[in-house]
Order: sequence, then C-alpha cells, then structure tokens
Amino acid sequence: QVQLVESGGGLVQAGGSLRLSCVVSGRLFSINGMGWYRQAPGMQRELVASITSGGLTNYADSVKGRFTISRDSAKNTVYLQMNSLKPEDTAVYYCRYINLNIWGQGTQVTVSS
Repeated sequence: QVQLVESGGGLVQAGGSLRLSCVVSGRLFSINGMGWYRQAPGMQRELVASITSGGLTNYADSVKGRFTISRDSAKNTVYLQMNSLKPEDTAVYYCRYINLNIWGQGTQVTVSS
C-alpha cells in the first residue's frame, strides 16, 4: 500500500523560501507521476506543480519562476522548492501519487506580509 508523508511546511515572511518534501513508501516510486497541490481556506484544492516519471514538469501560472518541483528516485522523495513566497501562497500543501490518486496528510505553509 502506498503511503505519502509530507514535511517542510512552516511560517515564513514574504520573500522567503521553504522546501517541502514528500516521501513515498510501499510502491515503485520511480515509474509514477507525482504532484503538489494546495488548498487555502474556503478555496478548492489546486495543482501547484507536477512531475512525470521521465522528469517532465508542469506548473501553475501563479508559481512559475518561483517554485521548482524535483524528484530523487533513490530516496523515493519528491520536493517542492518555493522561493519568493507571497502571502497568497498560504495554504495546506498536499503531495499526490497521481496514478493511484493517493494523497498525503498535508503540510501547512503560512506566509506573513
């Protein structure tokens, strides 16, 4: 059974950086696409970034040029490097194992102005 565990969230000032991590256990990590999503209070969950098994990436327009998704297959981990953070980036961030539609528990990111 696949399990995802996110970490790395926290409180940061506007303009700061955070790196989120998502460790995948229980399945062949390297052959699957992975994604980072976020959900702000009162809003729908939205895609932030995704990466295919071959390393192709896709980003929401709102984070292009500021966020970078990457993966380390040896560590079964996907990362989201977030730079130049803005208050509107405040949300709970979730990792998703796309093929099986499995989600992590989420990690809170709060950006203060």
